[in-house]
Amino acid sequence: MSTDETGGPPPFDIQGMFSQIMDSAQQMQGKMKDVQADLKDIVVQGQSGGGLVTVTATGAGRVTKVRIDPVAVDKRDVEMLEDLLVAAVNDALKRAQGEAEAQMGNVTGGLNLGGLEGLLGQLGNK
Repeated sequence: MSTDETGGPPPFDIQGMFSQIMDSAQQMQGKMKDVQADLKDIVVQGQSGGGLVTVTATGAGRVTKVRIDPVAVDKRDVEMLEDLLVAAVNDALKRAQGEAEAQMGNVTGGLNLGGLEGLLGQLGNK
């Protein structure tokens, strides 16, 4: 442990430390903005009914396409088709969320920021 001129421990530079933390947070926020932009270009697919219904979505969670195999269309059982559609959308969105979490994990180095990740990502959206 080093000492200052008086023989005691060196004083802490709280202002400098805070400045470094703020700089790091701003850099992380910039990287998160980049990831959010990149997520719009990532394409994921969710399926249900063994592929009877396929939903395509972006990594940002936007559904872009729904494909329904004609075999799944039975006007006597619309409820089954509705269930398949809901399951496929949920599967696609789950995959999109997984991609988003993986990309954000790359930015944060796997550090669990809890709600802070969402907060930092939302700062630039106002």
